[in-house]
Amino acid sequence: MRRIIVLSFITLDGVMQAPGGPEEDKSGGFEYGGWTAPYDDESSGKFMEKQLKPADLLLGRKTYEIFASYWPKHADGWPGINDVTKYVLSGTMEKSDWKNSVFLKSLADIENLRKSNGSEIKVWGSGRLVQLLLKNDLVDELWLNIHPLILGRGKRLFDDGTIPSAFKLKESSVTPTGVIIAKYERDGEVKTGTVGAS
Repeated sequence: MRRIIVLSFITLDGVMQAPGGPEEDKSGGFEYGGWTAPYDDESSGKFMEKQLKPADLLLGRKTYEIFASYWPKHADGWPGINDVTKYVLSGTMEKSDWKNSVFLKSLADIENLRKSNGSEIKVWGSGRLVQLLLKNDLVDELWLNIHPLILGRGKRLFDDGTIPSAFKLKESSVTPTGVIIAKYERDGEVKTGTVGAS
């Protein structure tokens, strides 16, 4: 079975929309695109190198289109991006000029992909896809880059349909600009109790 890893840049209030630039995703009148840029530094760059290590990708259509318009011409910034398999969940898109792109139509296709043999599968961006995965307990790891700001509006990583699940912190670091980089691994069911009870 392959592991599905969700990597996301989020704010303190869970917003994940358009972290990379002003033109990335203006839907819903979002006006804060590029909110991660002021927090970039050498320390976060080293962690990005680790997160960008080659692995197959699973993307939603919108994120795929953003990636396909940029990365084929800038692959030096993400070694191996053109060579790994890009799985795309889309009900409308069936082909692309970007090599090694495979189009999936349903949740069942993702479940079959996860059961197959191969490398781990990384999910970048792709908010609606991530929520679908979280609703169906298909996320094995969360790699979150939590930025020290609140935006109050925008697409969020978690929504009301996310199933209750426990995660264990496996690795963490804080950059000089205050970004918390945390790697969480799925850790069974949610446990409850009473604080202070013996």
